[in-house]
Amino acid sequence: MESATATESLVHVVCPSCGAVNRIPSSRSAKAAKCGKCHQALFTGKPVPADVASFGRHITRNDIPVVVDFWAPWCAPCKAMAPAFERAAAELEPRFRLLKVDADQAPDIAARYSVSSIPTLMLFYRGQPVARTAGAMDATRILAWIRAHDPQAHASGT
Repeated sequence: MESATATESLVHVVCPSCGAVNRIPSSRSAKAAKCGKCHQALFTGKPVPADVASFGRHITRNDIPVVVDFWAPWCAPCKAMAPAFERAAAELEPRFRLLKVDADQAPDIAARYSVSSIPTLMLFYRGQPVARTAGAMDATRILAWIRAHDPQAHASGT
Protein backbone atom coordinates (compact mmCIF):
# COMPACT_ATOMS: atom_id res chain seq x y z
CA MET A 1 0.00 0.00 0.00
CA GLU A 2 1.34 3.43 -0.90
CA SER A 3 1.88 5.86 1.94
CA ALA A 4 -0.67 8.61 2.37
CA THR A 5 0.38 12.20 1.82
CA ALA A 6 0.68 14.50 4.82
CA THR A 7 -2.68 16.11 4.04
CA GLU A 8 -4.56 12.92 3.26
CA SER A 9 -6.61 11.40 6.04
CA LEU A 10 -6.44 7.76 7.00
CA VAL A 11 -9.39 5.57 7.94
CA HIS A 12 -8.74 2.90 10.56
CA VAL A 13 -10.43 -0.44 9.87
CA VAL A 14 -10.21 -3.57 12.03
CA CYS A 15 -9.51 -6.78 10.12
CA PRO A 16 -12.37 -9.26 10.57
CA SER A 17 -9.90 -12.18 10.32
CA CYS A 18 -7.01 -11.28 12.65
CA GLY A 19 -8.14 -8.11 14.45
CA ALA A 20 -5.25 -5.97 13.21
CA VAL A 21 -6.02 -2.28 12.79
CA ASN A 22 -5.35 -1.17 9.21
CA ARG A 23 -4.95 2.38 7.91
CA ILE A 24 -6.59 3.03 4.56
CA PRO A 25 -6.02 6.36 2.77
CA SER A 26 -9.38 8.08 2.39
CA SER A 27 -8.62 8.60 -1.31
CA ARG A 28 -8.54 4.82 -1.95
CA SER A 29 -11.50 2.51 -2.16
CA ALA A 30 -11.63 0.29 0.92
CA LYS A 31 -13.83 -2.25 -0.88
CA ALA A 32 -10.85 -4.26 -2.16
CA ALA A 33 -8.45 -3.48 0.71
CA LYS A 34 -6.54 -6.32 2.32
CA CYS A 35 -5.15 -6.58 5.81
CA GLY A 36 -1.50 -5.61 6.11
CA LYS A 37 -0.93 -8.37 8.67
CA CYS A 38 -2.86 -11.45 7.46
CA HIS A 39 -3.55 -10.33 3.86
CA GLN A 40 -7.24 -11.28 4.07
CA ALA A 41 -9.96 -9.00 2.68
CA LEU A 42 -11.02 -6.26 5.10
CA PHE A 43 -14.55 -6.37 3.68
CA THR A 44 -16.29 -9.53 2.54
CA GLY A 45 -19.87 -8.32 2.18
CA LYS A 46 -20.89 -10.44 5.16
CA PRO A 47 -21.48 -9.64 8.84
CA VAL A 48 -18.53 -10.41 11.11
CA PRO A 49 -19.12 -12.70 14.10
CA ALA A 50 -17.83 -10.95 17.22
CA ASP A 51 -17.00 -12.39 20.61
CA VAL A 52 -16.06 -10.67 23.86
CA ALA A 53 -12.44 -10.25 22.73
CA SER A 54 -13.13 -8.83 19.27
CA PHE A 55 -16.23 -6.76 20.05
CA GLY A 56 -14.44 -3.99 21.92
CA ARG A 57 -11.73 -3.75 19.30
CA HIS A 58 -14.26 -3.37 16.48
CA ILE A 59 -16.32 -0.81 18.39
CA THR A 60 -13.42 1.35 19.52
CA ARG A 61 -10.83 1.04 16.75
CA ASN A 62 -12.92 1.25 13.56
CA ASP A 63 -13.28 4.79 12.22
CA ILE A 64 -16.38 3.70 10.32
CA PRO A 65 -19.74 3.19 12.06
CA VAL A 66 -20.35 -0.33 13.37
CA VAL A 67 -23.81 -1.93 13.33
CA VAL A 68 -24.25 -4.79 15.79
CA ASP A 69 -26.95 -7.45 15.57
CA PHE A 70 -27.51 -8.99 19.01
CA TRP A 71 -29.06 -12.39 18.35
CA ALA A 72 -29.28 -15.98 19.66
CA PRO A 73 -29.37 -19.30 17.80
CA TRP A 74 -32.67 -20.35 19.43
CA CYS A 75 -34.44 -17.11 18.41
CA ALA A 76 -36.75 -17.61 15.41
CA PRO A 77 -37.02 -13.87 14.57
CA CYS A 78 -33.21 -13.65 14.73
CA LYS A 79 -32.88 -16.53 12.28
CA ALA A 80 -35.48 -14.96 10.02
CA MET A 81 -33.62 -11.63 10.03
CA ALA A 82 -30.14 -13.11 9.42
CA PRO A 83 -30.36 -13.16 5.58
CA ALA A 84 -31.62 -9.56 5.57
CA PHE A 85 -28.72 -8.45 7.80
CA GLU A 86 -26.33 -10.23 5.43
CA ARG A 87 -27.84 -8.39 2.43
CA ALA A 88 -27.41 -5.12 4.34
CA ALA A 89 -23.73 -5.92 4.93
CA ALA A 90 -23.21 -6.58 1.23
CA GLU A 91 -24.75 -3.20 0.39
CA LEU A 92 -23.26 -1.07 3.16
CA GLU A 93 -19.63 -2.16 3.24
CA PRO A 94 -17.12 -0.50 3.33
CA ARG A 95 -18.94 2.56 4.70
CA PHE A 96 -20.10 0.48 7.70
CA ARG A 97 -18.90 -2.64 9.53
CA LEU A 98 -21.69 -5.07 10.47
CA LEU A 99 -21.13 -7.39 13.44
CA LYS A 100 -23.15 -10.27 14.87
CA VAL A 101 -22.99 -10.89 18.61
CA ASP A 102 -24.52 -14.08 20.00
CA ALA A 103 -26.11 -12.78 23.21
CA ASP A 104 -25.93 -16.26 24.77
CA GLN A 105 -22.18 -16.49 24.15
CA ALA A 106 -21.50 -12.87 25.19
CA PRO A 107 -24.02 -12.08 27.95
CA ASP A 108 -21.72 -9.44 29.47
CA ILE A 109 -21.80 -7.38 26.28
CA ALA A 110 -25.59 -7.66 26.03
CA ALA A 111 -25.93 -6.67 29.69
CA ARG A 112 -23.51 -3.73 29.32
CA TYR A 113 -25.79 -2.23 26.65
CA SER A 114 -29.06 -3.29 28.34
CA VAL A 115 -30.10 -5.57 25.51
CA SER A 116 -33.23 -7.18 26.90
CA SER A 117 -34.85 -8.47 23.71
CA ILE A 118 -33.46 -9.95 20.55
CA PRO A 119 -32.90 -9.29 17.81
CA THR A 120 -31.61 -5.84 18.74
CA LEU A 121 -29.59 -3.67 16.38
CA MET A 122 -27.23 -1.07 17.78
CA LEU A 123 -25.22 1.49 15.84
CA PHE A 124 -21.87 2.54 17.30
CA TYR A 125 -19.59 5.34 16.19
CA ARG A 126 -16.18 6.07 17.68
CA GLY A 127 -16.90 3.67 20.53
CA GLN A 128 -20.25 5.14 21.52
CA PRO A 129 -23.76 3.80 20.89
CA VAL A 130 -25.71 6.29 18.77
CA ALA A 131 -28.91 4.38 17.94
CA ARG A 132 -30.74 1.16 18.72
CA THR A 133 -33.87 -0.69 17.69
CA ALA A 134 -35.38 -4.04 18.61
CA GLY A 135 -37.35 -6.52 16.54
CA ALA A 136 -36.87 -8.37 13.30
CA MET A 137 -36.71 -6.33 10.10
CA ASP A 138 -36.38 -7.05 6.41
CA ALA A 139 -33.38 -5.76 4.46
CA THR A 140 -35.17 -2.62 3.25
CA ARG A 141 -36.04 -1.59 6.81
CA ILE A 142 -32.56 -2.44 8.12
CA LEU A 143 -30.94 -0.30 5.41
CA ALA A 144 -33.37 2.57 6.00
CA TRP A 145 -32.78 2.47 9.78
CA ILE A 146 -28.99 2.46 9.40
CA ARG A 147 -28.99 5.25 6.83
CA ALA A 148 -31.36 7.37 8.95
CA HIS A 149 -28.92 7.14 11.87
CA ASP A 150 -25.64 7.37 9.91
CA PRO A 151 -23.41 9.53 12.13
CA GLN A 152 -21.10 10.32 9.21
CA ALA A 153 -23.98 11.74 7.16
CA HIS A 154 -25.14 13.85 10.10
CA ALA A 155 -21.60 15.13 10.74
CA SER A 156 -21.09 16.17 7.12
CA GLY A 157 -24.61 17.54 6.71
CA THR A 158 -25.59 15.10 3.94
